Amino acid sequence: MRLMTLALTALLLLIQIPLWIGKGGWLRTAELEAQVGLAQKKNTELEARNAKLNSEVHDLKEGTGAVEERARFELGMVKQNEIFVQIVRPPAPATLAAGATPAGR
Repeated sequence: MRLMTLALTALLLLIQIPLWIGKGGWLRTAELEAQVGLAQKKNTELEARNAKLNSEVHDLKEGTGAVEERARFELGMVKQNEIFVQIVRPPAPATLAAGATPAGR
């Protein structure tokens, strides 16, 4: 009787091996589901980026506002009869050379 119980237990374990580690086993399925989740997340991010790029292309094709904005910020261009003002902050006291005093003190 004991031998039969051991044999049936061994057969039960042998039957479950493909269920756990086989091609379509639970472990492989969980791994593939994790990969699918990562791919879906990446696709969502790429779709958002594509939508942003599509709207930017539309703005560039249809209106001059986007072109003007890019020219101002990326190329530093100004309109005719427009005054460009740039405010430069003085260097922080820690960056002054040792022993040197700032002008006006």
